[in-house]
Amino acid sequence: MPYTITPTALPEVLILEPKVFGDERGFFYESFNQRDFAKATGLNVQFVQDNHSRSVKGVLRGLHYQIEHPQGKLVRVTQGEVFDVVVDLRRSSPNFAKWDGVLLSAQNYRQLWVPPGFAHGFVVISDTAEFLYKTTDYWYPEYERSLRWNDPAVGVQWPISGMPQLAAKDASASLLSEAQAFD
Repeated sequence: MPYTITPTALPEVLILEPKVFGDERGFFYESFNQRDFAKATGLNVQFVQDNHSRSVKGVLRGLHYQIEHPQGKLVRVTQGEVFDVVVDLRRSSPNFAKWDGVLLSAQNYRQLWVPPGFAHGFVVISDTAEFLYKTTDYWYPEYERSLRWNDPAVGVQWPISGMPQLAAKDASASLLSEAQAFD
């Protein structure tokens, strides 16, 4: 199997660790293969969009989700390190409003499967980080929502001190008590 799969505290959220082949020349790994992904995860999803961002230390992006056209995401870091966070926003879930966080880095090669129905975000903990992700639906700005990164009702334990750098939409994001969520 080209992936080792590890469930997180939120069972639908999966850590994928690809088989990496390395020697004195460098390394090689297959970052995505539809057939192997489906076999390893049991998920039959189709990715329609790839996104790539670069951020500096202390930038926090998130916690984002789309209330209509919800996106599943397969995320990874190709340079640097981030603390990646998911929050279950499905009201019918026994894990509603619970979160989990995973370190993703260029050195550990980990990928994270974030299913539809979850808010997602990350904070950069290295000097810079490049973040790549695949989505199962297109970006619809009119349906994008942000959950407040420091909402005490969720209680994410970000590995930062002080205030992160935020986009305006993230600085004015909704608290869980006011946020639109999934059924």
